[in-house]
Amino acid sequence: MISFVIPAHNEEACLAATLDALLRAARQVGLPYEVIVVNDASTDRTGAIARERGVRVVDVQHRLIAATRNSGARAAHGEVLFFVDADTEASAEAVRAGLDALQQGAVGGGCVFRYNGPVPWWAHIVLPIGTRLSRRLKLIGGCFLFCPRSEFEAVGGFREQYYAAEDVVFVRALKSRGRFVIPRVAVLTSNRKVRDITLWRALRELCRFVVGGPEAYRSREGLDLWYGREARDPPAGGGGANGSQPIPPETNGTSAAAGSRR
Repeated sequence: MISFVIPAHNEEACLAATLDALLRAARQVGLPYEVIVVNDASTDRTGAIARERGVRVVDVQHRLIAATRNSGARAAHGEVLFFVDADTEASAEAVRAGLDALQQGAVGGGCVFRYNGPVPWWAHIVLPIGTRLSRRLKLIGGCFLFCPRSEFEAVGGFREQYYAAEDVVFVRALKSRGRFVIPRVAVLTSNRKVRDITLWRALRELCRFVVGGPEAYRSREGLDLWYGREARDPPAGGGGANGSQPIPPETNGTSAAAGSRR
């Protein structure tokens, strides 16, 4: 079985298109599958949109992307895990490319992305450069990642001490165990973040990562691009990397995905 894990916080604007594309792709691939939306403290219709499409919903209260991804993996039944961002539309070709890579012995992989709408002028320059670097360095973000469950468990999942760049740490851990693959096919992701930031802000974030690496993201301070107005560290014992308490999936999930064939 393939398990598609979608972390989501207040994603009502994008989730419907993501689910429609993923369900269509999964049906075309033709293997048993399940789709799990990990609904992380949403205050909008995120959970309702997922339930309307018959997919499985796991409700958590993390506000920490690594913990949200891990909760989805723990709730999953599949031998192969695909982590798909809530604003990313995947095709059957992308899913098949991931499965083919794993069948050929890869420990994991991920797809590069294209934006689904207009972007600032500078993004037309930066994105192709970033794509080439990703392929050369075999290092990629988390909008579409895949690996066997065995490899996910071997590396300990996503590191919950990081508020961002947890996907980079995860990919590095997989690469230390074997071949990591970036297929030629790309997925389609929302342009909402790049559309709303300035070139200066983009360069500042790039410098933060280049200088500090993932260690620069052990605090939520300054991560409003990802966490909005919540972008400050939670009070001690009140959640976050060391205090987030997942709700057990067996007590909060809805019924299994319609279209999930087990």
